[in-house]
Amino acid sequence: MKVKAMDGREIDLKQENLDNLKMRLKGRLLESGEADYDECRKVWNDMFDRKPGFIVRCLGTPDVIECIKFVRKHDLLLCIKGGGHNIAGLATADGAFMLDMSLMRGVWVDSLRKIAHAQAGCLISDVDRETQLYGLAAVLGFVSTTGITGLTLGGGFGYLTRRCGWTSDNVNGMDLVTADGQLVRASKDENADLFWGLRGGGGNFGVVIGIDYELYSVGPEIVGGLVAWQASEALKVCELYRTLTLQAPPELTLMLFLRPAPPTHWLPKEIHGKPIVMISACYTGIPHERQKVISLIKAFGNPVGDILIPRPYIQMQSLVDTTQPKGRRNYWKSEFLANIEPALCNKIIKHAARIISPHSSVILMHIGGALNNLGEEHSAAGNRDAQFVINFLGSWEKADDDRQNIEWARNAWEDIKSFSTGGNYINFQTEDEGQSRIDAALGNGLQRLIGIKSKWDPQNVFRINRNIKPF
Repeated sequence: MKVKAMDGREIDLKQENLDNLKMRLKGRLLESGEADYDECRKVWNDMFDRKPGFIVRCLGTPDVIECIKFVRKHDLLLCIKGGGHNIAGLATADGAFMLDMSLMRGVWVDSLRKIAHAQAGCLISDVDRETQLYGLAAVLGFVSTTGITGLTLGGGFGYLTRRCGWTSDNVNGMDLVTADGQLVRASKDENADLFWGLRGGGGNFGVVIGIDYELYSVGPEIVGGLVAWQASEALKVCELYRTLTLQAPPELTLMLFLRPAPPTHWLPKEIHGKPIVMISACYTGIPHERQKVISLIKAFGNPVGDILIPRPYIQMQSLVDTTQPKGRRNYWKSEFLANIEPALCNKIIKHAARIISPHSSVILMHIGGALNNLGEEHSAAGNRDAQFVINFLGSWEKADDDRQNIEWARNAWEDIKSFSTGGNYINFQTEDEGQSRIDAALGNGLQRLIGIKSKWDPQNVFRINRNIKPF
């Protein structure tokens, strides 16, 4: 079998070596042409149609250890798939050994200690489903089909970030298999340097097999949803959003969307496909304060749609899932912002009016709060000066439309870069972003991360990622 070595060379791996590996595994080893191979190799972003040499669907830690030892013995290029949701397609590579963690989706909740242990293949929905049985929640992302491991290793943010910080700020420990096939624990008390790097340094240091999350009392019912206005009110709605975020309590997370109206039941048919502006709100605070907190949004201007209502938190977590289906082509450009200036609002309205695809959008996400209260030295997930994330989210159906949609996102991003903090979110980086963008995302922690990489993965086994090269 022709496969790739770590340095990109093509090598011939003997079938007997694969057969020997199969005998040591509980999970399946899939080769090209076998049932399930094509489905397993696919990732969320359809711009990446890659074919690994073979795939192992791990069913436990021993499988992971066997695979890492096999990779090292045969000098194979390794890629690791959890949820497969990364915008840059980092879960897959042509000719590589794909370690597929997506069947390892167990979640165990200790409701007294408010801790959840989640296996590495879990999606956000898996964790939410288990923790909400106890009225608890972990600090996870906005789209429930996202894998937890990639989210967490890159820092992570969602509806609870303003209350609690980055996702990685709320991790108590991780279990992982290192480049030499050893099972280790990383926490503030064990391998503290590794623990520091894992919380924001990406998948550079090992194969994470389980994560312990701190949990918070949330719901089960919260107030959340969307209010939409026609694009003619965009400037006024942007000013409302700017004003609300300046005074919002940490229990309230607000997002601003500018996009063509999707064909959803809660928007009038006559505006489907036409430009709109929306505010998304999620309030997880005191129930009797709900109406006061959201009333200004619901009463503003002339809404064309309003689904900002009491609802289960778990429903809020999946509310925008339909805007992020697997199988579309996606290209994003993103920055962190310290504030929202009127001049920025004018620019994003201008670029929203130039959106080409009905699936694309401009999004502002308010994340400021708890993350700003920790020092840059707390973890590798720095960017502690960030108050907002701006994302020019290009999403479309056909490869023939790649150029114009990519150009839209790039042009819009170039026009607003002067408003950036200088940092960016590593999980939103696209494949074509170079070392300078990785450096900007990791900031002052980069040199420390290089040292940690050099200690734990000196041969750079874990390189299909936003890579930190060892000394």
